[in-house]
Amino acid sequence: MKKIKHARHIAKAITWRIIGTLDTMLLGWLVTGNMYVGLKIGLLELFTKTLLYYFHERIWYRLIRIESAKSNLRHVLKAITWRLVGTIDTMLIGWITTGNFKIGFTIGGFELLTKTILYYIHERFWHRSNFGIVTTAFEK
Repeated sequence: MKKIKHARHIAKAITWRIIGTLDTMLLGWLVTGNMYVGLKIGLLELFTKTLLYYFHERIWYRLIRIESAKSNLRHVLKAITWRLVGTIDTMLIGWITTGNFKIGFTIGGFELLTKTILYYIHERFWHRSNFGIVTTAFEK
C-alpha cells in the first residue's frame, strides 16, 4: 500500500505556484501594459493560490479516487477542477487590483489556456515522481 505524505502536497504546491505566479505576472503585464500591475496580481496570487492549491490537492487525495494511471483521465479532471478554482481567483484579484472587471476577466481568460497546459505538464511530472510516497511492507 502506498501512503502519500503531506510533504509531497506541499512540494507540488510550491513548484506549481512558482510556475503559475510567473505566468500570471506575465499575463497581467501583457494585458495591462504595466509591469507593476502584473507583479502585484502575481504576488497576491502567491498567497491565495498556494492555500487553494493545497486544499484542492488534499480533496483529490482524500475524496476523489480515480486510479487510472494508464489513462490520463485523473490528470485531465484535476487540471479542469483546479483551473476553475484558479481562474475565478485570478479574475477576482485582477478586478480588485485594477478596479476593472474587464481586465480581471481578460487575464483569467488567457489563463484558461496557458495554465491548463502548464498544469497538465506539472501533474504528469509529479505523477512520475516518487517524492513523498512511502511504500508499506505489504507492497514490497
